[in-house]
Amino acid sequence: MEIPLSVESSPSSPCSENNRSFQMAFKIRSSKFRHIYGSIPKKDLCYENIKITRNTHDSNFCAVNPKFLAVVTETGGGGSFLCIPLRSSGRVDPKTPHVCGHAGVVLDIKFNPFNDNIIASSSEDCTVKVWSIPEDGLKTNLSEWIVDLHGHKRRVGYIEWHPTAENILLSAGFDYKCVLWNVEQAEPVNVISCHDNTVFSMSWNQDGSLFSTSCKDKKLRVIDPRMARVAAESPVQDNLGSRAWKSVFLGDTGRVFTSFHSRFCDREIAVWDLKNMSAPMRTEGIDNSSSILLPYYDQDTKIMYLAGKGDSNIRYFEIDDESPYTHYLNSFITSDPQRGLGVMPKRGCNTERCEVMRFYKLHASKNLIEPLSMIVPRKSSVFHEDIYPPTASQIPSLSADEWISGQTRGQILMSMLDGHVTNSPKVSSAKAVQNKDSSLSQAPTITTYKAVNRPRPEGSVSTQPYAGETTANTNHRNIPASLRNIKQLSTNEEFVSIKDEPQSNGIPLEPPSPSGQSTVKKVWSPASPKSPATNGFAGGDSDLRKAYFKQLEEISSLKEQISLKDKRIRQLEEEISVLKLPIAREINVQDQSEC
Repeated sequence: MEIPLSVESSPSSPCSENNRSFQMAFKIRSSKFRHIYGSIPKKDLCYENIKITRNTHDSNFCAVNPKFLAVVTETGGGGSFLCIPLRSSGRVDPKTPHVCGHAGVVLDIKFNPFNDNIIASSSEDCTVKVWSIPEDGLKTNLSEWIVDLHGHKRRVGYIEWHPTAENILLSAGFDYKCVLWNVEQAEPVNVISCHDNTVFSMSWNQDGSLFSTSCKDKKLRVIDPRMARVAAESPVQDNLGSRAWKSVFLGDTGRVFTSFHSRFCDREIAVWDLKNMSAPMRTEGIDNSSSILLPYYDQDTKIMYLAGKGDSNIRYFEIDDESPYTHYLNSFITSDPQRGLGVMPKRGCNTERCEVMRFYKLHASKNLIEPLSMIVPRKSSVFHEDIYPPTASQIPSLSADEWISGQTRGQILMSMLDGHVTNSPKVSSAKAVQNKDSSLSQAPTITTYKAVNRPRPEGSVSTQPYAGETTANTNHRNIPASLRNIKQLSTNEEFVSIKDEPQSNGIPLEPPSPSGQSTVKKVWSPASPKSPATNGFAGGDSDLRKAYFKQLEEISSLKEQISLKDKRIRQLEEEISVLKLPIAREINVQDQSEC
């Protein structure tokens, strides 16, 4: 008698169905980053004897690039931070020079993505300052800034540099306002006052046309910075707790990642789609710890790293375009808790070790900073193109004036193998920008500005030509456009007004007509059909009232910018008067000696 060794002869047998369900239940998703592991270097490659700040603010307190390491330090009076060359590892001398020009505690620091020697800092003294670090590091304490930005009425908690435009900086203060700055002119471009409470985080999208904010009023907002308007907004999230929560743009996917505490103090993550902000696409629980989760997104590998303040581990997830959108990979666990993490730009990672991310961990209980390398295990040390796609370079895609005038351009990428530029992104026209954002609840209006001749201030950052820019265009770029002109707002929501001026690389080819009039185009924006009885407004009085209130908001924003400018003028006059006193005294002494 033969005993059957399998039951596969009948496709509909219960055993075959159980086998299929068993295989589906234990199906492993393939990923080249599944086995990423963390590596801690030897003690001589760490940074010891650094008095890290004990402030409870929820920023990173650390910034790093391939040249320098900057960390906010504990000081008795005022605020300062340490900026040392990256190669100066080991035990740091207590007498190492600091950057000390703030009157209050420093809350956030960020390096310029296009110039490794430029760093910005925000402080409790309600100011944002920009500093220039010498090539070989500081020899004495640095107290002279190159740009001083005054505009917030309360402490400034967060700052972010623009990812594609040069010398554009965004700051968020505890006065519930976000201010967009042109560092070249040391003046605000826009004051964004759409928040009703404290702003907890800011994040630019990949081309810098939008940024997201998480706020204490439990709303996630996506804002058009050039028009200072909310492009998309989530409803009040009743499931959120009272703790700070963070948001990060997921590259160019049109999605936003958030990490937060629920009402029951559980830590959770969520993924939002800009086309439908009524509810998150996915929500996933992490644990029930009390510390704030800080997200760090690598847009090259599409990996999200989560590190909690006070935690001793770093979790990492792979982001996918299809449901369930987030896939847990692994976690790196250490024995000491962290106060914050500095992130090295991808161009500073070591490709020979297959290093895809490097953090600089600020220990919460020690005066120690140690590099943490996230490594993909590979057998050979040759360059692996599959884990090193082209990454963001140090070449800005646009100047500040070009970006403010309405142009949008993607990042200029470089190869991790030889550092050569691999692409030349196109500049989006006004119509293309509007079509790109037409899926949002409110399409942004393209604003134009009038050019005036003003000298480039001392301390402006980069003078290298942009990709595809000629010498003549470079000379023109040194004459920045005015940022103070009144914006052309379209009161009709169905159209967007754009000046029809022939341009090349954002530079007008012909001067304006003698009459001073310019041709105005009307670009269609999806809306309901016009009604002749209401003079082009489909909703009649309600639309007119809506347009009226929008103009009132714009007028109040312009008045606030004027008051900030007047304040800046008074400060400069006071500085001039202080400088005149010693000169006058010297003249009097010389006159008396001659007599």
